[in-house]
Amino acid sequence: MAPRRLASEDIEQIAGIGPFAELPLEDVAGLVGGATARDFSKHSLLFSQGDVADRFYIVLSGRVKLFTATENGEENVVSVFSEGQSFGEAAMFASGRFPVNAEVVEAARLMQIMAEPLIQHLSDNKELAFRMLGVMARRHRRFQKDISDYKSKSPGQRLGSFLLSLTDVDTGPATSQLPFDKALIAARIGVKPESLSRALVRLREIGVNCQGRNVDFDDVEKLRAFCQEGELKPRHEV
Repeated sequence: MAPRRLASEDIEQIAGIGPFAELPLEDVAGLVGGATARDFSKHSLLFSQGDVADRFYIVLSGRVKLFTATENGEENVVSVFSEGQSFGEAAMFASGRFPVNAEVVEAARLMQIMAEPLIQHLSDNKELAFRMLGVMARRHRRFQKDISDYKSKSPGQRLGSFLLSLTDVDTGPATSQLPFDKALIAARIGVKPESLSRALVRLREIGVNCQGRNVDFDDVEKLRAFCQEGELKPRHEV
């Protein structure tokens, strides 16, 4: 489908997302007035590592992964973005080059926001620019904390934390569905496929059962305690 200019409902949808969080709707409209929305099929490559970062994206539907590739072709998934999330803006405002690759993993509708008109608008409104930079700085700090927390967790805790993000239930039983396949989940939480299998067995012991994409929680609070209280990381789970 060809790109199209944004409608008022598109602007309302992205208000509060990514660098536009905490900004008034009228300011968001001024910043993205020339942006376009477009549909992408699965496996579409949005940009490659080293490309000029002259744009960033907001996910209106579907999913996109950011990844790096080793010399032997293995992928290291950095993150997976879904509806209501943005990606690419840090590279656009900082280095000017994308440090990773971006590929659509589930047919997606994306809003593409070009750097030049956005930066021009911000240069004409210094107060708005500082507010947006403040929002991005807070997001970056949260991201760094998430990375640090993940590194300190065992594979079972990483998977448990990921599964907790799929439900808004605080206690008692719950059900949910995996948003993508287990191979991508393993890459997303930074474990090998065999470690993911062991993590699933470990979580089964505390009442988390996964069949296909269906996930059943016997007690969400028990899983949260397991993820928060800490678990010694066995040597074989690396």
